[in-house]
Amino acid sequence: MPPMPPISAMPPLPSIDIPAAARRLRAGGCVVYPTETFFALGALADCGAALERVAAIKARPATKPLPLLIGEMAQLAGVVERGFLDGPLGEDFLELAGRFWPGPLSLVVPCRARLPALVADGRGMVSVRFTPHPVAAALCRLAGGALVATSANVSGNPPAARAEDLDAAVVAASDGLVAEGPPPGGGLASTVAGLLGAKRLRIFRQGPVTAAALGGAGYQVELP
Repeated sequence: MPPMPPISAMPPLPSIDIPAAARRLRAGGCVVYPTETFFALGALADCGAALERVAAIKARPATKPLPLLIGEMAQLAGVVERGFLDGPLGEDFLELAGRFWPGPLSLVVPCRARLPALVADGRGMVSVRFTPHPVAAALCRLAGGALVATSANVSGNPPAARAEDLDAAVVAASDGLVAEGPPPGGGLASTVAGLLGAKRLRIFRQGPVTAAALGGAGYQVELP
């Protein structure tokens, strides 16, 4: 068997445009698309069969919840448990969202009961962020809901910030690659944080939105 050519010598991966990707998502498919950090493998958050496919492509354990992103604040209604925003932590959540969204801050919130188990942890919580990436946000809006945004790589392998660094097998197993728009910024994956109480946060994963920035916004921050 001849040796595999280096990545730089491989032909570019075929891609689809945003409207085509949105149609495939609405039909229950999964696609690879850019976000503000890395390329993601995603599907509509309420499509259980597509989420199972995403987890299988990544070889991701079913016990590790799939994170979500939204393209507009109105899409929170399809993700967050009814009544959370009107509850005791709702004001703090909306204040954080107003200060740091759109941006690479994922907030852990109570998940709507109708969403598949693959997006929620054992406590019924889901991680969601409002993406600032124009392609990812457009996909959410055109597809009609929140999308899974797990990095487009086999679990344990590094994520890709350039299309040419994507795992061709992951792309081939999806329903298409969206390569238009600005490339992902790379660097750190999004910061993941959850509200513990009034003006209290726990950071579960450190990232671009720092503990200092959250503390500067008036929050008492607990680190991992």
